Amino acid sequence: MSVRRETDKRDGKALKRMGHHRLLLAGLALSLGFGLVPGLHAQVAVAGRESVGAVTRAGGITAGAIPFQQVKGYAVVIGGALKDDNDEVWGRLVELAGGRGSRWVVFGTASENPDKTARRIGDLLERRGAVAEQLPVAPALKWVDLDKAVRDPALLELVKNAKGVFFSGGAQERIVDTFNPGGKPTPMLQAIWDVYRRGGVVAGTSAGAAVMSTVMFRDALSVLSVMKGQLRDGKEVDHGLGFVGPNLFVDQHFLKRGRFGRMIPLMLAKGYKLGLGVDENSAAIVQGDLVEVIGGKGALLVDLADVQTNPQLGALNLTGAKLSYLDRGDHYDLGTRQITPSERKQRGQKLDPNAAGYKPDFTNEPFYIDMLGDTTVANAMGFLIDSSQKEVRGLAFDPKAQPGDPLPDLGFSFRLYKGKDTLGWYSDEQGGDDYSVVNVYLDLQPVRMARPLFAPWTGR
Repeated sequence: MSVRRETDKRDGKALKRMGHHRLLLAGLALSLGFGLVPGLHAQVAVAGRESVGAVTRAGGITAGAIPFQQVKGYAVVIGGALKDDNDEVWGRLVELAGGRGSRWVVFGTASENPDKTARRIGDLLERRGAVAEQLPVAPALKWVDLDKAVRDPALLELVKNAKGVFFSGGAQERIVDTFNPGGKPTPMLQAIWDVYRRGGVVAGTSAGAAVMSTVMFRDALSVLSVMKGQLRDGKEVDHGLGFVGPNLFVDQHFLKRGRFGRMIPLMLAKGYKLGLGVDENSAAIVQGDLVEVIGGKGALLVDLADVQTNPQLGALNLTGAKLSYLDRGDHYDLGTRQITPSERKQRGQKLDPNAAGYKPDFTNEPFYIDMLGDTTVANAMGFLIDSSQKEVRGLAFDPKAQPGDPLPDLGFSFRLYKGKDTLGWYSDEQGGDDYSVVNVYLDLQPVRMARPLFAPWTGR
């Protein structure tokens, strides 16, 4: 294993240090004057559970009707905003389906303009050597009788002969309402599952990725609203299609939009222990328990196996969650909870805070004033693994809460800290400071924010 040269390390991190210094806000907690929020009734409490396979679910939306067994195929969860020139992802899709000449069916079902969307995806697959057919099965196609389309023998035959299936972005409720209305699989969904079980590829981007787990977010654009308890079956939450199995929850646009904040309450409410959030222009290839991250960025793994919560606080809270950032090229085994970092990370430097000779780069004490900001949590984890600090802290709150918000002063405090099993890897081979980080611990607590948040300065 090579050690990064000190000059390269310092030069490569100059801009990152500037970013961390801009986030430094000493004494913010005292200046805002927040404390614990008493008397709130959490709407995401785990209650009325029933067993579904290996996962315990809360009453209401559950795992769905299709059993997850004897699956040989690949579920490719794409985090949205997939660029046309991302050859790694587009090329890998075609490769997994058998290479040049592999047959694909593309569904623009989720899109407002399904013809245009599906045609673009089909063109991008064909540029990499596939043969793609766009199927007219979408609510926005007003001339299509959807009930007949999902049973049409000619369309079903195209699906059965395919080696790959692609769901576009848009609105995920259109996908589940079309292929799995009321949790009841249609003949077309059953044909897609047949492709998957035989070893084919089922891929989806954005909304098409949201449907990959057995439970999904249906319409939950506000992360903070979900954290405050707005998590209703049939509204924010619905049945997914379950291609990644019953034990893993997935989400998309994840780091870009700070969606780990909404993933945690859903996982608590529905009994998930593992969640995987894929960032934009990136993909996670899931086959059984094995996950490989490819593309432009990475994915965040959320492990709630050992968390504790305090119902007396009356709002979302937990201690002891584990977060792992999987960078492009990393592999993860969901069964053993073991990471295999990419080859370039293994050629770089291993960062073990508990090892003798650990020499971290950072010494400052940042405070993150928006932990739900664009890639903030991943940046904080990268900073922490290469820092002399034992923990970093941050906040999430709504500085302009709407008049209808019943809890305008509810915010959340985040504490990220190292444990005995915290590890990381660093590489600058691709020109940036790239980290993979495993088992950073998270405590999340409700706090009361001051209203107004600030007042005009009037002198001393």
